[in-house]
Amino acid sequence: MSLEVRIFNVAGLKGKGSRNARITFRGHSYSTRTIEDCENEALFNEVFDWPVASPIEDREMISIDVFNYNKVFSNRLIGRFQMVLQQVVKDGEISLEESLLDSNNTALKTTISIQIKYLAPDGTVGNWAIEDFQPQRNMSDVMSIKSNMDDSNPARPLTGQGLVRFRMLAIKATAARQIARQASIAGNPSTPTREPRILLNQSNPALDNISVVSLTVMDQPVTNRRSKPETKFESAALKLHDFQVSVTVIEARQLSGTNMDPVVMVQLGDDKKYTTQKESTNCPYYNEVFVFDYHLPRQVVFDKIVTFSVIHSRNLLRSGTLVGKFKMDLGTVYANPDHNFSRKWAVLTDPDDLNTGPKGYLKVDISVVGKGDSIKIPKINEEEEDDIENNLLLPEGVQAERQRARFIFKIYQADGLPKMNTSITEKLKTVLQGEAKDLVDPYVEITFCDQKGRTSVRKNSYEPCWNEQIIFTELFPPLCKRIKVQIRDKDNINNTVIGTTYISLDKISNSGDRGFLPTFGPTYVNMYGSPRNYTMVNEHSDLNEGLGEGVAFRCRLLLALSVELVNINASDGQGSSDVEVEYIPALSELGAGKMDEFFLFGSFLEANMIDRTMADKPVTFEVTIGNFGNDIDGANLSRKKRMSDGSEDSLEDTDDESQSLLKGSVTDDPTIRPLTPPTRPLTSDKYYYHMPFFENKPCVYLTSYWHDHKRRLYNSNIMHRVADKLDEGLQDVQEMLKTSHERPDRRLRGVAEELTNGCASYIRLVKGTGGMGAGRTRLDRERNKLCLRDVEYIGKEAKKVKAMVKPSVLKENLSKMKSLHSKLKGLCDDPQHSIPDVFIWMLSGPKRVAYARIAARQILHSVREEECGEHCGKIQTLFLRLPGKKSLGLSGWSIQAKVDIYFWFGLAKNKRDFLKGLPQGYKAIRAGNSLKAPPKTLNYPDRLQFELRAHMYQARGLLAADDTGLSDPFAKVIFSTHTDTTQVIEETLSPTWDQTLIMPNITLFGRAEELRDDPPIIIIEVFDQDTVGKNEYIGRTIAKPVVKMSHERYEEPRFPSQLDWYQMYRGMTKAGEILAAFELLQIKGKDQIESTKVTEAIQTSQGHKFTVPKGIRPLLAKHRIEVLFWGLRDLKRVQLISVDRPRVDIEIAGRCVSSCLINNYKKNPNFAEPVKFIEDVDLPEVEYWCPPISITCIDCRAFGRSVLVGTHIISNISKFVFRPPDKSKIYTGKTLDRLSNASCPNRSTVHSFGPSIAQLISEFYITFKQLKKLVNKNKLCFFRVSLDLNLDDEEKKTKEDEEDPLDEATLDWWSKYFASLETLNEEKSKMDEANIQDVYNDDEDQESIVPSTETNDHKAKLAEQVGVVKQAKKSLGAPVRKWKHKKLPIDELKIYDTELENSNEFSGFNDLLNSFDLYRGKREDLADDITDQKRIVGNFKGAFKIYRHPLPHYVEQPDPQYGMFKGLPSNEPIHVLVRVYIIRATDLHPTDPNGKSDPYIVISLGENKVNDKENYISKQLNPTFGKAFDFEATFPMESILNVQIYDWDLLSADDLIGETKIDLENRFYSKHRSLCGVAEKYAIFGYNQWRDPMKPSEILKKLCKELKLDGPHFMPGKVRVGNKTFQGAIELEDENGHKKPTEEHVALVALRNWEEIPKVGCKLVPEHVETRSLYNSEKPGIEQGRVELWVDMFPMDMPLPGPPVDVSPRKPKGFQLRVIIWNTDEVLLQDDDFFTGEKASDIYLKGWLLGDDKQETDIHYRSLTGEGNFNWRFIYPFDYLVAEEKCVVTKKESMFSWDETEFKIPPRLNLQVWDADHFSADDFLGSLTLDLTRLPRGAKSANKCSLNMAAEDDDSSNVPMISIFKQRRIKGLGWPFTAKNDQDELGNHSTFGGKVEAEISLLTAEEAEKNPAGYGRDEPDPLEKPNRPDTSFVWFMNPLKSLRYLICARFKWLIIKVFIALLLIALLVLFIYSSPSWIMKKIVGA
Repeated sequence: MSLEVRIFNVAGLKGKGSRNARITFRGHSYSTRTIEDCENEALFNEVFDWPVASPIEDREMISIDVFNYNKVFSNRLIGRFQMVLQQVVKDGEISLEESLLDSNNTALKTTISIQIKYLAPDGTVGNWAIEDFQPQRNMSDVMSIKSNMDDSNPARPLTGQGLVRFRMLAIKATAARQIARQASIAGNPSTPTREPRILLNQSNPALDNISVVSLTVMDQPVTNRRSKPETKFESAALKLHDFQVSVTVIEARQLSGTNMDPVVMVQLGDDKKYTTQKESTNCPYYNEVFVFDYHLPRQVVFDKIVTFSVIHSRNLLRSGTLVGKFKMDLGTVYANPDHNFSRKWAVLTDPDDLNTGPKGYLKVDISVVGKGDSIKIPKINEEEEDDIENNLLLPEGVQAERQRARFIFKIYQADGLPKMNTSITEKLKTVLQGEAKDLVDPYVEITFCDQKGRTSVRKNSYEPCWNEQIIFTELFPPLCKRIKVQIRDKDNINNTVIGTTYISLDKISNSGDRGFLPTFGPTYVNMYGSPRNYTMVNEHSDLNEGLGEGVAFRCRLLLALSVELVNINASDGQGSSDVEVEYIPALSELGAGKMDEFFLFGSFLEANMIDRTMADKPVTFEVTIGNFGNDIDGANLSRKKRMSDGSEDSLEDTDDESQSLLKGSVTDDPTIRPLTPPTRPLTSDKYYYHMPFFENKPCVYLTSYWHDHKRRLYNSNIMHRVADKLDEGLQDVQEMLKTSHERPDRRLRGVAEELTNGCASYIRLVKGTGGMGAGRTRLDRERNKLCLRDVEYIGKEAKKVKAMVKPSVLKENLSKMKSLHSKLKGLCDDPQHSIPDVFIWMLSGPKRVAYARIAARQILHSVREEECGEHCGKIQTLFLRLPGKKSLGLSGWSIQAKVDIYFWFGLAKNKRDFLKGLPQGYKAIRAGNSLKAPPKTLNYPDRLQFELRAHMYQARGLLAADDTGLSDPFAKVIFSTHTDTTQVIEETLSPTWDQTLIMPNITLFGRAEELRDDPPIIIIEVFDQDTVGKNEYIGRTIAKPVVKMSHERYEEPRFPSQLDWYQMYRGMTKAGEILAAFELLQIKGKDQIESTKVTEAIQTSQGHKFTVPKGIRPLLAKHRIEVLFWGLRDLKRVQLISVDRPRVDIEIAGRCVSSCLINNYKKNPNFAEPVKFIEDVDLPEVEYWCPPISITCIDCRAFGRSVLVGTHIISNISKFVFRPPDKSKIYTGKTLDRLSNASCPNRSTVHSFGPSIAQLISEFYITFKQLKKLVNKNKLCFFRVSLDLNLDDEEKKTKEDEEDPLDEATLDWWSKYFASLETLNEEKSKMDEANIQDVYNDDEDQESIVPSTETNDHKAKLAEQVGVVKQAKKSLGAPVRKWKHKKLPIDELKIYDTELENSNEFSGFNDLLNSFDLYRGKREDLADDITDQKRIVGNFKGAFKIYRHPLPHYVEQPDPQYGMFKGLPSNEPIHVLVRVYIIRATDLHPTDPNGKSDPYIVISLGENKVNDKENYISKQLNPTFGKAFDFEATFPMESILNVQIYDWDLLSADDLIGETKIDLENRFYSKHRSLCGVAEKYAIFGYNQWRDPMKPSEILKKLCKELKLDGPHFMPGKVRVGNKTFQGAIELEDENGHKKPTEEHVALVALRNWEEIPKVGCKLVPEHVETRSLYNSEKPGIEQGRVELWVDMFPMDMPLPGPPVDVSPRKPKGFQLRVIIWNTDEVLLQDDDFFTGEKASDIYLKGWLLGDDKQETDIHYRSLTGEGNFNWRFIYPFDYLVAEEKCVVTKKESMFSWDETEFKIPPRLNLQVWDADHFSADDFLGSLTLDLTRLPRGAKSANKCSLNMAAEDDDSSNVPMISIFKQRRIKGLGWPFTAKNDQDELGNHSTFGGKVEAEISLLTAEEAEKNPAGYGRDEPDPLEKPNRPDTSFVWFMNPLKSLRYLICARFKWLIIKVFIALLLIALLVLFIYSSPSWIMKKIVGA
């Protein structure tokens, strides 16, 4: 499936010039390299290939253009060659030499020689070896081995370029094996070859792509015949880890509902914890902490779901009503930066109806911390945190509005299920039921987002078919990243897990702009677990649960996943999150892909290191893939198949079947041979056994059938190759940095180029496959697009890195390449399984003992080499290990067997290639007479004799295996079937064996050239010899020998081989390093032995040994070692006796020096003679090979007894090596310094930190751009720099200060602290800004800014000058501190968010003294670096200086007495006053069941101890202590300050929360002067009063005297120290406002910038507060909180300081809040009138500030318009902390509480409007919450009052915010009440609930006492009664008034009208009644 074109040369060229060629096929072109300055012939010798997915047609053409290359103008065409590929398609291969044609189609004399090969996709064309098709290589990067041999003569010592040159030759043999083999064996170096040749010229760019890592270190890929073995053997999946999950529930907002009594439940797995219940609020404030501790495997913890549920009205009788919940898995939290989410808002939703939208917001902190994880203190910005939408509890990239989605899992069928009952049960069921049934009742269970769904149970089926779908409804994207899929067996007692697999959503979806929703399959997923044989008690059941690496194939399941986003207006029933199960149609036969036949072949070339426990029984190896090949307990025939096969009654006992298999009667199927013949192992040392696979190598082979998804595996293999190559290159760069090689940037440039080419190759290969590369499923297609986009992006980024690589930015570029590597690795593995993994089992008798597992992808074959697996067709070294939990710990470290096996796996139609990768020289012995049958044995008739020489020089940093803390190590070397051991070196962790182990008569089978290129690997194991019992295993490593064939000469550059360090491992733990070299020499006669004879044997107490030859051991040079013996600290008892007379022995390279004896350790633990020397020590010239330093402490006891106390090993001594500077650089630096002095005679640096503004204005202004130009122009001149302040700005600032003057009398230390804390938060937010170096790194050509001859010191000086400008501009051009919206000029201190010694500025205070922990005791089996601290028995203080002796004459010579430790202070005891300030503690670990602690302080310094138990702080996790403690201590006896925080308990013993220890002695003697921090400004009174007993000028004079500096020379406003001048203020103001001249300000400026003093300058410790982590020995490595403190030290022989600074906590200030409720309007009308039906409400208001101070107005009855009149005053007294903006409430939590607890809650005024009911609960109408620190200004008129004023987010409201603590009084005609709209479908909108007219005023407690006011309308200062309408009454209290209102008010006109009508009717009636009489009278005339 490839077309390959090889261009040999172009001949007959005219003239001299540069030429290149371009080859084009199917529109894709390649270009050759450019051959420069060639004359008549251009030698290319390059290969280009095109992958072809469709066959090449006869008419297709290939075109080759040859050009004259021009760098400036376009290339000129020389000629063109075109060819129709008809003959190539027919024959498959063609070689020719043809003439070129010009543009007129005229033949030229110029000819081109090419070779074309074609391999058709169907394999019909091409009869050559498949390995001939190799990837394209650039031959311009290589040169012949002959020139290497001639030009290279590396001189010793091998340093610098010589070392690199040697490593190019002797190390990187992978790049030149074919050439070297042809030159030395075939003798034909002129044959064209694909292998690159070794580079010797370091200036050649090809060096970039050549590794400099030692070949013998097996961290790199080796050859094309053998694969890279693993060096770590222990699986970490089942290892238990300590994790601490901390959850802080802070507050809730906008909870859905009315009159809520919310409580928050935090559920983590099965653990549930509840907060306290808050009453009558929709925005409760909790600030409660819950901690969960776990000791579980890592992935089990990460899969746990944390759920936050808000519940309404929960009590003992009822569970409450769920308001909303939020859930997320811990893996998402741990994956977030710093492993936490800090102060984020969780969106609460109703799981029963996701359509309703958010039900509120919950503000939480959540962190997941493992052992050793560092906790970053987040910056706190409450203004930003109130912006809910921008601070949601969501991972980065997840949208704020998540949509509901349906996750549809389609379960089709499964096959290959194991038996889930024993054979006895099977026979019993057969007898009872009359037929044999399948012994499994499977069903599928899927767990997703804390929900479970399961299919129906299929009874008695090994091949169940479900055709069901499980539907989960969740918000998308979900915050649970893994889906667990299990197949379970239904059982009456307990359902058993058959197999488990996990699907990661990150792997099956993409959230980018061109991303895709989660999709999967339909495809089979493979499940692995315990062995398939069923037992009643399964010891490997955890493997079936998905924990750890499965050791056998269990089954496979056909499933699919799709996601549908549901419209929010969808039909009813889809809003619920209940799991649904439905039936679906069956999948078509081709739905999962078509079946294809695969062939697996394996050959066991070697099997050794077999454990001696298996020596008694025959050993067999089994190879299986899926159930194919597993005839012992593999495939179970289902009942249907048994019936169809007629084998219903054929049941055999499994044990009998196993025995028959082990006897060799394997199945008669000729296509399957899964077992090797049973053979008893042999041994040569009775420790390790080996199989007798000598000349006959047993073979196994299988034919299996799988769905053809090999394209997934091909694409993964291509990407894995690119990623592995990148990983190799990055390790190269790191190795070069570690070993100080020259120009690692060039190697990184080569790595970037390789990555670019690899990405281009991937894109070319995948696109070349056409539609085949897209795959069958939607995930295949989407993932194909994603990989192409990402790989293209990675290639472009790598290209950018290549262009940007420079020495100055090497680390940044290396970090960028690592991130690209991480991104590439994430794309490598395809989430859709296809072919199961291959298992190799070793059976001892019938019992499975050990296994190895190989992914099918790794051994998959393809006709394209890039698509082949890394182990396909190669010899692979496998280490068989025990299954399951047996592989952990001691048993997991031991190897059960080492197997060298050859694997080939591929399509059966390509089976002809399965033997191509085997070492040549074999004869295939086949079963029967069939030539087509695979061989059952490979016979190697060629036997070669070799001799292995293992040069074991020394080891360092071994693990302690004895109780003394030492070991008695010896090394065992295992090679093939031979083993040998070194002599035992007693009681050391850094043994120097200096021994050459010779293993003669080693027989290897195969051809010489194959063995030369691919020798077997060497195993080196180190053991501790024990006189009683078994030798204890320490560690293991792997190496590869350098092979010399018999016809080769033992000479440079390959021989003698060089020593190298090999990293050893014990499990996953580093166990030390071994310095060794290995040579494998072919032997044909005695002459050969004599020519390479090693040194003579020497006799030792353990017998004779051969020493390492001089040519191999490193070249040594004379060194001098100076040792500073200062003292010993904290020595513990040894053998129950305290240490009294210790001494310390220092040993390096066999030389030892001992300290003087400490006669009385308790009285003085320091040494009397501090400095001693070791003269003329022979150390390697290359530091890389330097031996370690061993520190041993010995206690000298009575009667000449000596007891070992402890040891310490310094493996890397480079930090103690003094390297004298180069003489030329010193001369250049001095010359430039003189030139800079001449050009700048008045050179000085002005630091303006004083208050004198006038002096600043008098100087000129230099912008950053001008400074950069001046730097470029004048190079090394340092400028007089000052800043210009705008006068107008200064005047404005003065006016502002005048308007709001800062009263310094009100300021205290806490003012400084909070101002500094805000500055620290600002610095954290600016961490991503450009560094100072950006000023001179902006130009592409950095050397134009700083000369190449300039040293790093000059660069640092330049950066300091720029930093001065930047700092001064920041300090003076901008206000110092942001106090809310106004800046206050408060002096600050430095707050360190870490330990002071961990700050980069002070280098751990190790400038004089280094502390070395002394270890004693055996290292525990599962101990890590943190838990190993239990072995520490003391501490040695000292230092080392190592340098070549004698030093050059131009370097200052060492002192005869003190050497290079000049100016060493006295180590006699000294009395010191230690003053400890404990400020506060944060995030303490709760120790009480209620999630709180009662912390108090315990401080100890030596025997002095202060217990502050009486002043414990009740129920606080963030206590503020504010205490100072004084200790009088004597250094060194009392030098370790231990600060502990305990939890007070009433009945039980107090619990230790955490502790921290401070080494005061290192600080005391450090040059950074940490005695008393240097303040920012000098003052003699006020909150910033100078607290050091020495004034700044005195300190400056003392420093100049100690460091022998010229000065200080004081001048008005200036001081000069050496050649540095500093400037500051000249006047000092006293307490009375009088000013006097002073020198202290300028002296302080000099001290604050002391690091700028040349040579001796350093950063002095400023006035500070450090943050120290607290740890508990019961939970090692996990932070238990932090404490903020600082320590001052004052020598007692100096003037004592004044009283300590008052840091006592600020007492909360008393305030009184008065709220007058005048009126309400437009309040919702809730009730219907009983008589009239009108809407009305009986309105009253509730209000509270602290929660338990609720007050109510009277009731405004029968409001018909929503208007209420009250004139009611609420009065709320409270205590308030202004700086923290919190109200302080002190109360008992419950009636059972022992004492009161202090709570800090935000100042929020809550107002609620209610409708009063007499016979039912009152109705809630609306609420209003006002934050008193961000109070919306009330509307000026009622019409302008709107809901916008009630917005809780500042960004969503245009209303100006004010603070009542500043304005003190505010009146508004309208603030809106809000109420939830129950009819809103989303539920996330509030409705208008009315308006309130109120007046809010704030008074201090003193003001309130002077101006009292009454509650309600009471005296004093009563309010007028409201003028309420007559309708405001209660009907049953005033019946007459009610009737009057009812009759008169409401029916007044009706009554009048009725009365008038009745009157008229009466008149009419009377008229009618009287009219007859009147008429008669008229008639009769009466």
